[in-house]
Amino acid sequence: MRRSAASLEAGVKYLILGALSTGLLVYGMSWLYGMTGELSLSGIAYKLAHWEGNSAPILFAAGLMLAGLAFKVGAVPFHIWIPDVYQGAPTPVTAFLSVGSKAAGFVVLTRIVGTFLTPGSVVAGPVIQILLILGGATILLGNLAAIAQTNFKRLLGYSSIAHAGYLLVALACVHTGGLKMTSGEVAAFYLATYLPMTFVCFLILSAMRAKGYGEDIASLKGLGRANPTLGLALAIALASLAGLPLTAGFMGKFFVIFATVLEGYYTYLAIAVIGAATGFYYYFKVILAVYSKADGQTEGPNPDLGLLSKVSLAVFVAAILVVGVYPDLIRFAVVK
Repeated sequence: MRRSAASLEAGVKYLILGALSTGLLVYGMSWLYGMTGELSLSGIAYKLAHWEGNSAPILFAAGLMLAGLAFKVGAVPFHIWIPDVYQGAPTPVTAFLSVGSKAAGFVVLTRIVGTFLTPGSVVAGPVIQILLILGGATILLGNLAAIAQTNFKRLLGYSSIAHAGYLLVALACVHTGGLKMTSGEVAAFYLATYLPMTFVCFLILSAMRAKGYGEDIASLKGLGRANPTLGLALAIALASLAGLPLTAGFMGKFFVIFATVLEGYYTYLAIAVIGAATGFYYYFKVILAVYSKADGQTEGPNPDLGLLSKVSLAVFVAAILVVGVYPDLIRFAVVK
């Protein structure tokens, strides 16, 4: 949106910080190649497991690569682009960044982290500590900053940051045999449950923007009265993001929290629980607005959805509820 100052600011911020993060990532890769002489992940993992020299250069390379990837997934302190970009970008673009870009970033991060955490790796311990510190800080900042937000897209931006924190903590829990899942599979399950919830929120928000409604939470007032179907779908998605039992979001958080218990990371267990409790407040604040009476109007917003959007909405809402009751539906697919 070239005529929007907020959109231009978001684009410039994403361009500059994105270039910086890519530079850090590639510089870390060059260090890793220089030390190991390998470009394949399996070859690098073998060298790290049999490393006999100074581990400082390897750790430096790992830190640079994790910093570059932390930008892609929106982890603290590399998160500063997310609220402004989510708010300034057109809603369909924001939805793609929140769903497609974040999923791709975590797929790459999972593979890179798996290489650094291979059994016997010389940098396994420090990398785990980095992931835990980044994850804990990301959970706290994302959830606490979301409390004061009045713009729905900005709130979803901070929500995205918070969920990235849970995923980072999941990747740091390498001993998850009690769940019969690896840390990467726990993160994949969480990501699989997160994506449909976010898609539902942005689909409804995009439909509202197309009809000229605003992005503030106040603009959602009366949606549940004017269009009960959309109101219910949005309420289910938000409740799942909060981690309400019998929804997919609850199962995702449950696996992450259970993994921290198995590892004995009780500090990060407390952080995860505090984050989840905080999420209930700001997510249900939006649900309350959806079912409250519209200000100065007889009816609330009533956006239209095309046939494809309606089918997509129904599929994702059904997935949120079914996975919440029968999580093995995704769990088996992830483990396979």
